[in-house]
Amino acid sequence: MANKISRRDFLRKSGIGLAAMTVVPNVVLGKSHGHTAPSDKLNIAGVGVGGRGAGVLKSLESQNIVALCDTDWKYAKNTFDRYPGARRFWDYRTMFDQMGNSIDAVMVATADHTHCLIASEAITMGKHVYCEKPLTHSVYESRLLTKLAASTNVATQMGNQGSSLAEGVDLICEWIWNGEIGEVTKVECATNRPIWPQGLNAPEKADRIPGTLNWDLFTGPAKLNPYNEIYHPWNWRGWWDYGTGALGDMACHILHQPFRALKLGYPTKVEGSSTLLLSACAPQAQHVKMIFPARDNMPKVALPEVEVHWYDGGMMPERPKGFPEGKQLMGPGGGLTIFHGTKDTLICGCYGQQPFLLSGRVPNAPKVCRRVPNAMNGGHEMDWVRACKEDKSSRVMTKSDFSEAGPMNEMVVMGVLAIRLQGLNKTLEWDGVNMCFTNISDTETLRTCVKDGFKIHDGHPTFDKTWTDPVNAKQFAAELVKHNYREGWRLPDMPR
Repeated sequence: MANKISRRDFLRKSGIGLAAMTVVPNVVLGKSHGHTAPSDKLNIAGVGVGGRGAGVLKSLESQNIVALCDTDWKYAKNTFDRYPGARRFWDYRTMFDQMGNSIDAVMVATADHTHCLIASEAITMGKHVYCEKPLTHSVYESRLLTKLAASTNVATQMGNQGSSLAEGVDLICEWIWNGEIGEVTKVECATNRPIWPQGLNAPEKADRIPGTLNWDLFTGPAKLNPYNEIYHPWNWRGWWDYGTGALGDMACHILHQPFRALKLGYPTKVEGSSTLLLSACAPQAQHVKMIFPARDNMPKVALPEVEVHWYDGGMMPERPKGFPEGKQLMGPGGGLTIFHGTKDTLICGCYGQQPFLLSGRVPNAPKVCRRVPNAMNGGHEMDWVRACKEDKSSRVMTKSDFSEAGPMNEMVVMGVLAIRLQGLNKTLEWDGVNMCFTNISDTETLRTCVKDGFKIHDGHPTFDKTWTDPVNAKQFAAELVKHNYREGWRLPDMPR
């Protein structure tokens, strides 16, 4: 065991380029030497296999599922039973130590706050990575995975299946790029989530930790809170230490359409508002506004400055003028995107489903995007498998490769930043290259509500809110951008 631990330490210290060459999948070697046998299969390890990870693995089970890792073995039991030949682990680090040489690719579907830790170590070991959405918990983590993936040339994919949907995202891009709706200066996006509890006070009691759960490992780099059953499983999404709320959960399915179609980069200005913002839990409803600068024009359409709005928790944009009476504005799948163009208005649902023009016209634009068959039923995952097996020098990029998923996820978690910093009561100016806000002074402070203290006495409401002590706003923002991990947990260095 000691030798294997030293191997991981070596990978962390030896530089990304060398690490990338340390383990090369057999299928890639075969392809690069001119032959890949049809029977060649990837050896895949799954980390976080009790929830969404179970579904992803089912889409990948034409390959070899060789290792499974989860911090809750009761939650993971059905997946363990489905793949009896796979070795089982509590800690992904132990799995990498013991099986690193036997693994070609890693699927990550843990809570948001551990995505980057697992994915980054897998990438530095030369493993291909599929990571569920949101890609990461912070802006810095997104930037790190983008650069690590680029420096190693492993095949990557984020688990936003709609990015592969032919008659969704692809069609939207083709319509906009062909100039069908003119220049887009405003986009409005919404979801009907959350469908899990949000806007809650932090629990004041600790529950007994189940014997099947390793709470310390689940917590990972975050602050070690006393265990409470409200955190796990699944409901962790609404708690800031582990999740990113409804925005983080759904925006990768909804904001991807404008990000790709409008070729967005870093926003320059952001602002957020919400129902009561609590220090531990995401609010019940949110609105975020982001401003993106003009981009280089395309052959058939200009790309001027655009504002992008996000709504969740029941908040919605206004119904566009001319939208049919009696028709529900929220689109299929619990999502909505409205592109306001100078010539027409384009509307679609979650994943870009069922796009249509408000005018009723059906465009006949050239089909320039690569299609992925059966995208929503395993095609997205298998497109990643295809990319893993191709030689890196000629690989066809997946539809949500980290080169796109990383910057797009920065947009998503930027929305979280806007919400958590709304107490500054101003539009925040963002320097995307340097990952910092430029208009938060050294002396500004910020307080956040800890609990609402709402009670009714003799039929009369009282409000006795408890607040955090004032904190330095600039330092607080910096920690949201790049987390300070708990002792014992660290990321690889950012590639230059």
